[in-house]
Amino acid sequence: MFNYILRRILLVIPTLIAITVVTFVVIQLPAGDYLTTYVAQLQAQGTQLDESEVVALRQRYGLDQPLYVQFYRWVSGIVLRGDYGRSFRWNRPVAELLGERMLLTVTISLSTLLFTWVVAIPVGIYSATHQYSFFDYLFTFFGFVGRGIPNFMIALILMWVSISRFGVSAGGLFSAEFRDAAWNWARVVDLLKHLWVPMVVLGIGGTAGLIRTMRANLLDELSKPYVETARAKGLPEARVLWRYPVRVALNPFVSTVGWTLPALISGGTIVSVVLSLPTAGPLLLDALLAQDMYVAGAFLLLLSVLTVIGTLISDILLAVLDPRIKLGA
Repeated sequence: MFNYILRRILLVIPTLIAITVVTFVVIQLPAGDYLTTYVAQLQAQGTQLDESEVVALRQRYGLDQPLYVQFYRWVSGIVLRGDYGRSFRWNRPVAELLGERMLLTVTISLSTLLFTWVVAIPVGIYSATHQYSFFDYLFTFFGFVGRGIPNFMIALILMWVSISRFGVSAGGLFSAEFRDAAWNWARVVDLLKHLWVPMVVLGIGGTAGLIRTMRANLLDELSKPYVETARAKGLPEARVLWRYPVRVALNPFVSTVGWTLPALISGGTIVSVVLSLPTAGPLLLDALLAQDMYVAGAFLLLLSVLTVIGTLISDILLAVLDPRIKLGA
């Protein structure tokens, strides 16, 4: 196990180098740059800039340098100083912008992940062990509905119901008096009061899918000879169920950790926009639309790094969870 982890960590280094290069290339692919978009916006508003002003702005933002020089400055700043550059649009350090939204993003995503697993695992186990029962059909129906309706549609419906029936806005994470307040216990309590809305909206689709996955995998395991052998030996049904079948059926939950970690940062961007959530997703969308290359690049790099780390964690957890998985050379 130690040698396997060491090999995977060593492979992370060239992988991250390749990711850094690809990330920089991707954010440079759209025609033009931030300054081009900014000048076009000013012209649309009736403001004209002299050519000297455009040249001065290009020099100010370093956009007059060759791509390899821009890439070297960006990478060296990240590696040597932890400096992800400066946002053109907000005129602030990228790290400062990310830090403001990261806490709320991770809070929402972790609570959504916990909600998804807490609901999906026991419901999936019940559906598999009570196949074709009334509640199995009921959970199957809600599973198809949950998978079929987009999250942003559920968010819109929930907001309409909240406003029309209760006169309360379901958007945002804080009440008006706590929106710009400093962190204290009262603000944390207010956050928890509003947290359930995005948690349920973001978790419905994932919960429905994992219920079906858990049910299908567990049904497949329960029909295998080793389960029949354990029952024939007189082992209690609960021990037969939890000892191996459930462990093996949990593989999809563990193997998707590589996707879960990036989701902690990106979250449901469209849902966040609909619900006016101050998370990282809308900031990334705004950076991509404005071609704010350093903000977009920092996000893409962070998501890629988390994917690599999440995949490594998934492989290690799978080896621990499933005794059939062998870590060869």
